[in-house]
This record gives sequence, structure tokens and C-alpha cells, in this order.
Amino acid sequence: MQTGLRLSEITGLKRDDLFFGTGAHLRVIGKGRKERCTPFAKSTTTVLRSWLKEPQRGEESILFPSARGERLSVHGVQYMLNKHRRTASAMCPSLNGKRVTVHRLRHTMAMDLLQAGVDRAVIALWLGHESVETTQIYLEATLAMKETALAKALSYSGKSSRFRPDDNLLEFLNSL
Repeated sequence: MQTGLRLSEITGLKRDDLFFGTGAHLRVIGKGRKERCTPFAKSTTTVLRSWLKEPQRGEESILFPSARGERLSVHGVQYMLNKHRRTASAMCPSLNGKRVTVHRLRHTMAMDLLQAGVDRAVIALWLGHESVETTQIYLEATLAMKETALAKALSYSGKSSRFRPDDNLLEFLNSL
């Protein structure tokens, strides 16, 4: 869903947590029972609207119920991720043998935001982290980011020469 939600947040979503229209978003109850709103893309809106037209399973208003209408388990979510990874690997063979988890998708969302130039503090809020330091584990620099940084560091166009201190500086340093 391109939201960066935690597994428990995804499985805990209710139909009433969806808000469509301008500023479409999910209302999420995250760690520590803290509430936050997470936007989703127009393409996700289309998929969610179609999903809501499906007959509801179970008595509760769980957004993504199991086949029995109950809240999805960790194993149920992982089963579905594996199933769809296998299907997607027909079009993208590099997915063969890869382990796709909700946590990795969350990490990918954080990296996508970082590479798009989103401020780390905003990414922390997006992921529901108390501090930017917690978010830092998700934001490992990619090779492309490192190459960009290297290019900036090597772009010095001035003439490089050996520093030669004048007599005053040498005298001062010797007096220390």
C-alpha cells in the first residue's frame, strides 16, 4: 500500500480508518496507542475502493480479514506476501528467492522518501517514530547516494597546493 505501516498496524486496520477524497489517508493506531494519519497514492485509492466493494468477511469491520473473517495473523500476511512475490517474479526474475516482509517494505518506503528528498524528521513522523534517531536504522545510504556525495566532494575546482604556514603562525605554535 506504499504506507510504511508496521505489520500490527496493517492487520489492525478497520474499514472506518480509511478516508477518501482530497487528502486520502489512513488513520492508524501505532505503537504506544498513538494515532497518526498516513496518506496513500491515488492508485491505492482505486484499489481500496474496489476492495471495499467485495463482500465483507466476519462480523467486525476488519479491513483485511483472513478467510475466516478474523484479523490476519503474521503467518497469513507472510503467506500472501510470498504468494504475490512468486507471481511478480514472473515479470521481475530478480525477486526469485528474495525474502519480502512487511518490515522490508517499510524500510523500502523510508528509503524511497529519503531518495525523493524528504526530510528525515518527516520520514520519522510518517513511520510513527518518536525520534529521528529511531528512523536512522531505516535510512542506510544507497550506493547511488554515496556516489552523489562523492561527486560533490570531488567537484572542488580550485588549485590544490601544500599549506605553508608563515613565520608568525610557526612562532605562535612553538610558543604553546
